[in-house]
Amino acid sequence: MHKRNSSSGTQLNCFSPPVMLATFTAEICMAGYVLWCYRLNNIGRLAVSMLAFLGLFQLSEYFVCGGAGMSSESWSRTGYAAITMLPPLGLHLMCVLAGKRRRWLLAAAYASAAGFIAYFLLYHAAFKGYQCTGNYVIFQLGMHPAIAYGAYYYGWIVATLGLGLYWAGQVKTRGKKVLLQVRTIYALIAGYLIFLLPTALANSVKPETRRGIPSIMCGFAILFALILTFYILPRIGKKRQLT
Repeated sequence: MHKRNSSSGTQLNCFSPPVMLATFTAEICMAGYVLWCYRLNNIGRLAVSMLAFLGLFQLSEYFVCGGAGMSSESWSRTGYAAITMLPPLGLHLMCVLAGKRRRWLLAAAYASAAGFIAYFLLYHAAFKGYQCTGNYVIFQLGMHPAIAYGAYYYGWIVATLGLGLYWAGQVKTRGKKVLLQVRTIYALIAGYLIFLLPTALANSVKPETRRGIPSIMCGFAILFALILTFYILPRIGKKRQLT
């Protein structure tokens, strides 16, 4: 792995190492909060998993740029394995919120994730290098793997958003009794859009940032984590009886 730094010193930029560490801490604290306060039913397990994988990616970014522990290549592999789990987990959560059983669809999503995780963890030339820019991290994949991974990642996200809108429309026809269910579906959709749209805007303003999409997207995903923890779960999660 080859590391190149375009700036020296410590800068508190949008996705600089100190911010990565702060984001990791916040996401892991939210995962711990959910573990402590909510029962680990389907929604609880999915929420904890998503928060933990988001946090693991931030930690991987931090150590790629800052060193310590495993090699930078190992942290790159760990980070990509972590974010690869997010699309199927998000689809699974959408299915649970909508009350839909789509086992074949979830099996396909998790199987495709497993394939990419195996590639990132086991293939010796999965990464060509990385670059810490001071604002974000660029993980360098080959052209064809990058295209395939983009199709996987965005494909499942678009499927989740499309199915969420469709299922919310179906639920609406059942009347006011399911208003809370509709709101949580829309909240999950909003959670996705709140990190997808700023990333798209950043890429439009500065096209060179497209190389750092995973880093930038997961930086904005702290907003998704907040919506999941403090809006969706309080409305549909099952709280523990704490004494």
